[in-house]
Amino acid sequence: MTDARPSPRIASLLPSATDLLFDLGLGESVVAVSHSCDHPGAVGRPVLTRSIVDASAPQAEIDRAVSEAVREGRALYQVDGELLDRLNPDLVVTQGVCEVCAVTPGTIETAVRYLPGCLPAAQVLSLEGRSVTGILEDVLALAQAAGVGERGAALAREAQTRWEAVLPVPHAPRVLTLEWVDPPFYGGHWVPEQVERAGGVNVLGAAGTDSGRTSWQQVTALAPDVTVVMCCGYGLAENVAFARTLLDRSDPRAVHGGQVWAVDAGALFSRPSLGVVRGAEVLAALLRGQACEGESVRLS
Repeated sequence: MTDARPSPRIASLLPSATDLLFDLGLGESVVAVSHSCDHPGAVGRPVLTRSIVDASAPQAEIDRAVSEAVREGRALYQVDGELLDRLNPDLVVTQGVCEVCAVTPGTIETAVRYLPGCLPAAQVLSLEGRSVTGILEDVLALAQAAGVGERGAALAREAQTRWEAVLPVPHAPRVLTLEWVDPPFYGGHWVPEQVERAGGVNVLGAAGTDSGRTSWQQVTALAPDVTVVMCCGYGLAENVAFARTLLDRSDPRAVHGGQVWAVDAGALFSRPSLGVVRGAEVLAALLRGQACEGESVRLS
């Protein structure tokens, strides 16, 4: 038996959902996206969101703006409720993992509260994956909501097989992942799993938990063998620049003379999408000292 139900009209309010929808062959069903959705197939689709934070600002300034908004209880994203109402999607996909990363269900409810309202008729699906298993469960939930459950099950099985096939390095290097460098934040959620799958020992952060703020004093005390700069949401070129600022710090002990790598975080580490499987493969390669063109660069 194959999936036969007509595909719904889908509004995707986060990049990982857009990526998954295209992985599921549902690109033509996506009627709107978020401002940060960068899948090639999403180009030209109506954009429903915007950030209140200037993403081009220096990292320290972004951190201050985000921290201030969170303290004051202000949403970091705004949704064009009138456009959402006009588009009248059958399915709206959002997330509940991180209020800093993308639109949450509460932001949508605020945006359409005083409108005629598509939301009473639309299904709102909040993706909640905080681990590799959780991401695969999100694939199944999204596929089921879109009427392509069998396709989702096959995609999840394929990803699980590929995840288990990642060949870990035998020498268990101590690895620090940095999701931000000014101030420093360590990787959380699925990132520790990626490190461990690749054969590394994750020195800061635990699988399934939030990323968190650290200090350069703590980084110095940890003395990692490998530091991987994967600033959240940025591509390889930007992370190379961030890694260089790290190497130019007045206290060179912050990187302990160990290896420093930059990676394409947006595609491989930041998003709860199937890109995390490729991310583990890239980590395994760099722990062997091998760069993957377009995905990782060694700086020291």
